[in-house]
Amino acid sequence: MLKQEIEDGQASLADPAFRQDVLRGFDARPRAVPARWFYDRAGSELFEQITDLPEYYPTRTETAILRACASDIAARAGAGRAVVEFGSGSSTKTPILLEAVAPSAYVPIDISGDFLRESSAGLAAAFPGLDVLPVEADFMHPIALPTTVAQTPKLGFFPGSTIGNMIPHSSVDLLRAMKQSLGEGAMLVIGMDRIKEPAILEAAYDDAQGVTAAFNLNLLTRINRELGGTIPLDRFRHRAIWNDDRARIEMHLEAIEDVAFTIEGRPFTMAAGETIHTENSHKYGARDARILLRAGGWTPIAEWTDPEGKFAVILAEAQAARHAP
Repeated sequence: MLKQEIEDGQASLADPAFRQDVLRGFDARPRAVPARWFYDRAGSELFEQITDLPEYYPTRTETAILRACASDIAARAGAGRAVVEFGSGSSTKTPILLEAVAPSAYVPIDISGDFLRESSAGLAAAFPGLDVLPVEADFMHPIALPTTVAQTPKLGFFPGSTIGNMIPHSSVDLLRAMKQSLGEGAMLVIGMDRIKEPAILEAAYDDAQGVTAAFNLNLLTRINRELGGTIPLDRFRHRAIWNDDRARIEMHLEAIEDVAFTIEGRPFTMAAGETIHTENSHKYGARDARILLRAGGWTPIAEWTDPEGKFAVILAEAQAARHAP
């Protein structure tokens, strides 16, 4: 009885948006849950492990590009801007940019509060003269930044090709929201993964050690914990598929046999082979990336890639607002 009361209390504290997205997603056909809900504390920690895997090229490739181009970014952006990082996570690439651009403040934004506070404390210790102003929020929407940087020119930072997790029209909406959050005269440093051989892409999202599988399955653990779910994890497996028509890797959780469970007392069934679509990772050609940025209100002004052209870091500036004559 006490165990059930504790579980009910945990469910009642769940994020209402998480509850809505899960229940709506499990009702839909095909089933799907937005990727942003991967990032509870355990999910954030698992993702940091993924970035160190030998198959996962994006992190080390982007890091090398940033080291090579950071001084050029600094020269183009100028000193004294407030660096605003969207989806900061552990902020492992952030010191490269901060050391180069000499910002007036650093504003990391992340949906995972505990992880955000820990990484912010680490950066504050590493840069003792820098104001570090963490904001716990969903960056998919315009965000009110701290008042201390309201009048300061901004440099947005969105590494990791996270833009690829959204379908194109949502990516455009996000870029517009970023432009609104950062204000006039803003600039943006963004990482975008390039289209390449499917074998390389599939290995990056289905590693031999099974860390990505654990990351994907952790979403079900979170549903069970926060929404009183009874989903049997051992009846599901991780799948990563290259969708060539849509130029994206898709992550799914596939039922390996017929299964029945509840979420907040609501019954659900899934047949063997049916999946829950949990993440997209779109890949962009050079022209596609520039078109996407322009549609979102940004003008690309510089681009850097690795020697093999696997990944790109792009610097863009906010397009001026158009006024009616």
